Amino acid sequence: MKQFEVRRLGLVPYPDALAMQRELVEERRAGAVPDLLLLVEHPPVLTLGVRGDGGRSHILARDSQLAGLGIEVFETGRGGDVTYHGPGQIVGYPILDLRPDRCDVHRYVRDLEDVLIRTASRSGIAGSRIAGLTGVWVGDRKLAAIGVRISRWITSHGFALNHTTDLSHFDLIVPCGIADRGVTSMAALGSRLSRREVEDQLVQDFGQVFEMSVSN
Repeated sequence: MKQFEVRRLGLVPYPDALAMQRELVEERRAGAVPDLLLLVEHPPVLTLGVRGDGGRSHILARDSQLAGLGIEVFETGRGGDVTYHGPGQIVGYPILDLRPDRCDVHRYVRDLEDVLIRTASRSGIAGSRIAGLTGVWVGDRKLAAIGVRISRWITSHGFALNHTTDLSHFDLIVPCGIADRGVTSMAALGSRLSRREVEDQLVQDFGQVFEMSVSN
């Protein structure tokens, strides 16, 4: 069974995490590091995807309002539209070599959704998919966002699971460019699990879905 290494990095400024991923993708391609799952938390930030204007037109707040809240805006290189990252969110960046037997972009995204649905279910939260949309949903509210980049079958970027996130910050944008649906968090849905407990479950579910074990 393949193995992956988990790196819990704590609070990391978004641009630092972006640079780190770029370096690790090249190291993974060269075989200098194993498959990785980075678990981080970011200070408040809006991130843009590569489609169209990246979601810039879906930022509802004025620049002065964002500045007053200390929220920066970054272009990312991942797929998807604008999204928010901030404290209370569990952000996962898998740096995986999908070769030789998982070279399927759609399967990879579905697998990430499966991981998050399993993790949410441990708190009694029934997450699900919505046809035509990525991420994990509870009713018409998004619990977890997914935006990935795959370069010659090495993955980066990943997912953001709302654990105890301040949901009011999503009012600054049209989350993921979807105007008629909302956002929720595990805490808002009644979960009392700590961040560490959710991370531990997520690591276990990640290993099961991707058929990998955690390296010591």
